[in-house]
Amino acid sequence: MIDIRRIFTQVEEIRHEFGPPPPEPLVRGAIGVVLTNPFAGRYEADILPMMTALEPLGIDMAQRLLAAMDVPRERIATYGKGAIVGGAGELEHGALWHVPGGYAMRELLGWKGDRATYTAGKGEAKTGQPGNALSIVPSTKKVGPPGAALDVPLTNINASYVRGQFDAIEVRVPGSPTADEIVFILAMSTGYRVHARVGGLLAENISQWDGLR
Repeated sequence: MIDIRRIFTQVEEIRHEFGPPPPEPLVRGAIGVVLTNPFAGRYEADILPMMTALEPLGIDMAQRLLAAMDVPRERIATYGKGAIVGGAGELEHGALWHVPGGYAMRELLGWKGDRATYTAGKGEAKTGQPGNALSIVPSTKKVGPPGAALDVPLTNINASYVRGQFDAIEVRVPGSPTADEIVFILAMSTGYRVHARVGGLLAENISQWDGLR
C-alpha cells in the first residue's frame, strides 16, 4: 500500500529580516514524501487501513527531518504538517496524514501519551510522566497539480497560541504529485519569527500543562 517514489527535504536559515541579526538564526525545515495514492481514480469507502500503514513512514520522516535540520531536538519549538493530493485523488486522502504525521513528531519530541497527566487541573494530582509536544499539530491540505506549493502552518509545540511563533513554510516538490500520487509533509522550526514583536504569550512563560487548554 505504501509505494514511495521520492523523498524531498528542505532546510533554511533565516539570519535577519532587515533588522539586527538574532543571537541564532531561525532554522526551518520540511520533508515531503511522494507516494502512490492507492485510491486514485475511484471512490473507496474504507480508507482507514492506509492511515495505520502510514505510521512507520511518519516516524521515519520525523527522524529524517530532525537529522537534516542538524539541531538538538530540544531546540525544536514549532511543528506542522500537510498533504498535497494529485488530481485523481480527493481531499480526504490527504486527511489520512493527521494521525501518523502528527503523532510521529510529538513522540519524537517527547510526548508520553498520558493525556490524564496533561489535563489535570490546578490542585489536582498529576499522574504519569509529563513530556513535551503537548499541542495539536496544525495542518493544511489540498488537491493540486504537479509542482503545486503548500504553505504548511507552524505553531508552538506546547501551546499553539504563542503568537511570536505563528509561522509557515512553503513546500513544493518539483513535478509532484502526479495525478495518482500524494505528497505527505512534515515541518518544524527552532522558534520565533526573526524580529517577532507583536506581543502575546511567550514560549518561555508557558507551563507544561498549557498545551491542551
